[in-house]
Amino acid sequence: MRRLAIPARANWRAEAERVGFTFHTGEDGKPYWDESACYAFTLRQIEEDIEAPTGHLLDMCYQAVDRVLAREAVLERLRIPRFLWDTIAESWRRRDRDLYGRFDLCYGGTAPVKLYEFNADTPTGLFEAAVFQWLWLEASRASSAVPANADQFNSLHERLIDAWRRFGIGRDTLHFTCARGSEEDRVTVDYLRDCAQQAGIATKFLFVDEIGITADDRFTDLEDAVIIRLFKLYPWEWLAAESFGHALARDTTRVIEPMWKMVLSNKGLLAVLWEMFPNHPLLLPAYFEDDPKAASIGERYVRKPLLGREGANIEIVGAGAAATRVPGPYGEEGYVRQALAPLPDFAGNRPVLGSWVIAGEAGGMGIREERAQVTTNTARFLPHIIAD
Repeated sequence: MRRLAIPARANWRAEAERVGFTFHTGEDGKPYWDESACYAFTLRQIEEDIEAPTGHLLDMCYQAVDRVLAREAVLERLRIPRFLWDTIAESWRRRDRDLYGRFDLCYGGTAPVKLYEFNADTPTGLFEAAVFQWLWLEASRASSAVPANADQFNSLHERLIDAWRRFGIGRDTLHFTCARGSEEDRVTVDYLRDCAQQAGIATKFLFVDEIGITADDRFTDLEDAVIIRLFKLYPWEWLAAESFGHALARDTTRVIEPMWKMVLSNKGLLAVLWEMFPNHPLLLPAYFEDDPKAASIGERYVRKPLLGREGANIEIVGAGAAATRVPGPYGEEGYVRQALAPLPDFAGNRPVLGSWVIAGEAGGMGIREERAQVTTNTARFLPHIIAD
């Protein structure tokens, strides 16, 4: 694994706008997409160190769903609303299909990877990983900025279309929704909607605040049509807290991601996995903060809120460690402690690998990079290549 400085394309911003990648630059004018460098991997590193472990981690997570749903005490610890427990269990018994997720991994070129967390419910970073970094690769090969035979760990687009075909949606309309105000969320939803349309599925979009509800607790769109199937880029715990949240227990709408993903999108999963697979080489020691065993991690650890997102409210604790505490709105729900595994350092640049799973299989990777110790929503996205 190497970080390579390369020339950025003069027209990359115009190219990003052309394909709908509108959030390529932050509001502060700093680029989110950064092609002044790329990360290079060998094929062996991709296949053995990243792709195969991603499959192992996913299998462990599926086993964790069984374990959690059989233990009410763990459901309570995860702060999953009690009124949804039966519906979650039924969703899992039916094996409701899931579409995607992203493992955030610590990896600096030496195996094994270590799991930081699993973004199982509302992961973003997909369009830039699936589409724009591939377009960058094609252009960079043509300009000789990277070797002509360079490849990429990236079959995301094809896998997404194939996954939509296998959902069995048929002639039903698949509604897509997200909250207002986030360009990144809207682009992600529009991209997934485009993939569904390429799979032959009829679609509609509406914002979360435009979803209606009937007297018998069925969700409707702006034309008062009943929503039969819904893809939502909106956290399950936020849906449960909405005024219509009580209707989720009726389970009349098939939602993607399915409700059982509430178990996996919670940072408490890290503690569950460590209890199930102690000393597993892909895991870091982790415990619920109120567990007496948490002290066994020692004085240096990372404190993560159960329902936190984009690095918010994460704190690095420990004598000798640089004080790091990211502000944010989370934490009232509780915390887990995870052993500290510092991000790899490439001349002050600290990448985290986002290994994507599509319909239960590893399918590609995106890399976000910070100069800070915690990866937040200010991180840059850098492309990667496979070049032996």
